This record gives sequence, structure tokens and C-alpha cells, in this order.
Amino acid sequence: MKNKIALVTGATSGIGQACALTLAKLGYDLIVTGRRAERLEEFKAKLPQGIRCLSLVFDVRDREQVEKILGNLPKEWSEIDVLINNAGNAHGLDPIQTGSISDWDAMLDINVKGLLYVSKAIIPGMTQRNSGCIINIGSIAGKEVYPNGNVYCASKHAVDALTQGMRMDLNPFGIKVMGIHPGLVETEFSLVRFKGDAQRASTVYQGYTPLVAQDIADIVAFALTRPAHVVLADVVVLPTAQASAQVIKKNILK
Repeated sequence: MKNKIALVTGATSGIGQACALTLAKLGYDLIVTGRRAERLEEFKAKLPQGIRCLSLVFDVRDREQVEKILGNLPKEWSEIDVLINNAGNAHGLDPIQTGSISDWDAMLDINVKGLLYVSKAIIPGMTQRNSGCIINIGSIAGKEVYPNGNVYCASKHAVDALTQGMRMDLNPFGIKVMGIHPGLVETEFSLVRFKGDAQRASTVYQGYTPLVAQDIADIVAFALTRPAHVVLADVVVLPTAQASAQVIKKNILK
């Protein structure tokens, strides 16, 4: 993977950061994005020697920022081989009748429109070169709907649909498009969903062994190291204790 460039959104923590570090170990030079500049700088210190890294601070839901920053990359960073659309969020866990419109806006703006804005900036270069790989990080919520998940599930169903649509539209250009849809992964996800309530967030992962961010990064690495004729088009990955979005066997600790 030497001399190849991977762009990872939402690389300040969790799945995004694990994916970026794993790709660096494979030899990819990195463009990492996020809203927290200090986290991106801390990340650079973890990289293997010889790996180049360009950190970009912006919010994927800000169309003008995305277009300005990704549309004016330095020439040596302009040919992106791999795009990992990881940036996403969940806000609240309310029934539809009492849901917050600001929460709805945040989820749709980041999970759907943010993915589109970033992809729109990167895909034309891939089509010109007739090569590239796009991995969209979705969720089990994009395959199932559960009570109080309403808008979050809708946003992740959209990610699944967009992934399928991208795969069809980009097929003539030889671009691989993959969707990875995790179940319960212990990251900052629940802390964000419950708006900083650490005690409530911690209960989500109690009584069983959830996935960790590295589990998803390992799948990304496997996908990217397959031969040219192989694409892992659609992957759902769950912890052993989880059978569906809502079926979880507690007290499985390994």
C-alpha cells in the first residue's frame, strides 16, 4: 500500500481512529478529518515512522467547508485511493412524538448529507483514474428498525441505500464500494447519544462483551487487501452476544 492515500473522516476517536491507524500500519499515507484539532494532533504521534499524515479540521455537515478544504488539497494529496466515510452520530433515544428536531437535523446532516458532501468531493478523482475504494461505515440500525431509533435508523438506512447506489453508479469505473454495518461497538457513541451522561452510556455495554473499534478496523484492512476482483460489498458484524439490534444475551463475558 506504499504511496497510496486513504482519507478517513471522523478520525478523532473510535472506529475512525482505529481504521486510520490500521491503514497506516498497512503503509497508507493518511488524510484524517475531524472537528477536534487536538485529537488529530495527538493521533499523529501514534503513527509508524515514515507515514505521511495530513490532518484537516472541519465538520462534514458544513458543505462550504467540505468543498473549500477537500476541493483545494495540495497536489501531493489530491489522488485519494481509499475513502472511509466513518463520521456519524446518534443524538437522543426518544419516540418520534417527543423527539427533538435539532437532534433529527444533526443525525441527518452528519450521517447522510456529510457522507454525500465528502463523497462528492472525492469521487470525481476516482472516476478520472478508473480506480479507488469507498467504504461507508453504517450500522445494524441500517438493516433493522427498533423502538425509539426512528430518525437514527432512517439515517443509517439511507447510508445503506447510498452505498448500494454508489456501487451501481461507480461500477463502470472499477471503483469498489463497500458497506460495513456494526452492531454494538464500545466507543464514544453512547456517550454522544445520551448527551454526556456517562453513567447511562456505560450501561449499554454491561453484561456482555461488545465489539471494539479495532474489530471494525480489522475488517477494513481485510477488505482492502483482497485481490482486485474481490469486493466485500456488504458486511454486518455483531458481537457474539448480539443476535439482532434488540436481541442481546447478557452475562457473556470473555
